[in-house]
Amino acid sequence: MSLSNDDVAKLALLARLELSAAEVESVRPQLESILGFVHKLSELDTDNVEPMTTALDVDNCWRADESVASLDRKDALANAPSTDDEYFLVPPVLGSAAAKH
Repeated sequence: MSLSNDDVAKLALLARLELSAAEVESVRPQLESILGFVHKLSELDTDNVEPMTTALDVDNCWRADESVASLDRKDALANAPSTDDEYFLVPPVLGSAAAKH
């Protein structure tokens, strides 16, 4: 598959990458190679191939979900630097609530 520099630049924009003209020119043949490989894979007949989630032959090794006792609220908040006796209090990371209004 043949890609133009404009195609590569558009892909870079979609991927939020800033590529110089030299980088676009350098990446273009690599992307063409990848797309060629994907095209080659699409030619395979997979009608009788069972879908799988992993290439390894493994059984589910997860434990069963079971409810168990946990810390009560008082113990969970005991070492927190700041609480309101119900929740952890943390500094705002996206600005103060007052700045949003």
